[in-house]
Amino acid sequence: MCSKMISKVRLCLKPLKPFLHQGSSALVTPTPLCKPSQLAPTARSLSTKDINPNSGGRQAVRKERKGDGQDGLRYRTIRHKQRELWEDAEDSESKSFTVGQRTAFPKSVFSAGTAKRTAEIMKRKAPLVSVGREDPKEEPERRSTRGEGKIVPPDRPLSVAEWRKLKESFGNPQRFDIMMIGALFTSGAELSVAKSLLTFVAMERGTLSYELLLRYLTLCVSGGHDTEVFEVYDIMRESFSSLETGASTLFIKTFSRTDRWREAVSLLHQVKKVFTPSSRNYGLIIAAAVLHGDLSTAWTLYDELIRKGLNPHPETWDALFKGVRQKGEVEAGNMSQSEHQERLLGILLYMRNNQIYPKCDLASSIKTWFESLPGQKWTGSWTRASPTGLCRCCGSALESIQLTVEEYHQLKHRVMTDIIQGRDVFNKTTPELLEVVSELERQGLSVLVLGRKHMLRPSRSWERRNMNLIQDKAHCFFTENISEDDPFLLYATLHSGNHCQFVSRDLMRDHKACLPDGATRRLFFKWQRGHQLVVDGHGAGGRVRFQSIFGYDTIVQTSGDSWHLPYDDTQDRSTYEVPQLWLCLTKKH
Repeated sequence: MCSKMISKVRLCLKPLKPFLHQGSSALVTPTPLCKPSQLAPTARSLSTKDINPNSGGRQAVRKERKGDGQDGLRYRTIRHKQRELWEDAEDSESKSFTVGQRTAFPKSVFSAGTAKRTAEIMKRKAPLVSVGREDPKEEPERRSTRGEGKIVPPDRPLSVAEWRKLKESFGNPQRFDIMMIGALFTSGAELSVAKSLLTFVAMERGTLSYELLLRYLTLCVSGGHDTEVFEVYDIMRESFSSLETGASTLFIKTFSRTDRWREAVSLLHQVKKVFTPSSRNYGLIIAAAVLHGDLSTAWTLYDELIRKGLNPHPETWDALFKGVRQKGEVEAGNMSQSEHQERLLGILLYMRNNQIYPKCDLASSIKTWFESLPGQKWTGSWTRASPTGLCRCCGSALESIQLTVEEYHQLKHRVMTDIIQGRDVFNKTTPELLEVVSELERQGLSVLVLGRKHMLRPSRSWERRNMNLIQDKAHCFFTENISEDDPFLLYATLHSGNHCQFVSRDLMRDHKACLPDGATRRLFFKWQRGHQLVVDGHGAGGRVRFQSIFGYDTIVQTSGDSWHLPYDDTQDRSTYEVPQLWLCLTKKH
């Protein structure tokens, strides 16, 4: 049936022009972290958003520790965001944990899964939507249109006459073939049914459209029908002058998983003349080259992928770390195992420099690769870090979250240029800070409140006596009502020194997005994680409680005889969150 259909298609096909779519790192040695008791007292800068969820304003607080012997102002900045009800969310969540669990898993707004859990808590708090809210007049219309035009595909191959009769029963729609093959794909029908459809279309029209062949190709690739994919490849190469992105990707995927994988390399080079291949295209061929023992080709394509500014897929790294699956000699002229090993260590440094966290499967492959290195005696363990920044497995200190002097001045300059000086000003407000200011005063800090002039006027949510109390406890600076206080917050914090911390509910993603490149944004995120405190409800006696700031950086790191890789074990991690689990790799002597 297959060869007969293909021969008919070859005779009937006419050329159809397709629519083209254009389309060295250094090892950083971990430095020991100071214990809390060894840290010199520092002044802190504070800017806050409203704790009261019903309020709509914003203001900022700064405090200077008295008598700490440091020059200049030192501040900690506190912020609260109206739309993020962190206190209620976190307090409700904490009730489901035991005391031991809360100790083992300290709260942090940057911990993986926090945003997802908070969203679920807020969803449970939200009122249920009434089923009867929908307009009853619209519902019958919606029900009636859902079933219209639905094509039920046959469960067996049809003859040309049977297909014609079926098409007529649907009113001879112009795109009957496209709709039908889509229905075949959705229903998971047998490939023989789709072949009979192509025979019908070829006999009726004398040709097969590019779109129909592409959809048939998709069905073949998804079902693993490699022989049929090769036949479609021959047909499309004869009939069309070039292939667009979708077809090329599908052919590369199929060729890469067969012994004809080198044809995928040739196809990739042809694709590059028209558009830039995707990292998935590269990754499939790289995995095929590794599988067949051609490490030179694999790393050549990997280098090309990086030069083009593409991000490798985790599956590509996984294939490289798994290496040649069949034991035996690799091809002549291939790279040495020592060179291959150095290249794999380079991948870990790439993850470090780009703040990439491997998933569990990739972390497991990395662990297996280290432990399989002959004569090196590496041991891998799954572990966590202590709040003070010690690996719970080997006891070594992880890298500090604090920026170096050079990193700090670089970030300070970029924030000043790209965020404070180079952005629009928005109209945002916030009222209530009295509890936070009072708590910080009890800690022996002097406070500078950054707010707006409208806060000097009493309102329904802001009593005059509260502002009087704040002015008694803190220095105050009020901007014009139309100004945004975020730039003041960043300016105050960064100009207070690298030791300065701030407290805020605002994760400042908009501000980070204003920075010019990924490296600077990652630097900002590191500084943010090391300096931002978040209000975490109230503790004993009603005193304001803050989440902890961990003293270590969550990043791939090495000291030569050890590697520590934070890995991602959840699908719920937001981009501004970091994993809490680590792979510890140590080398025995």
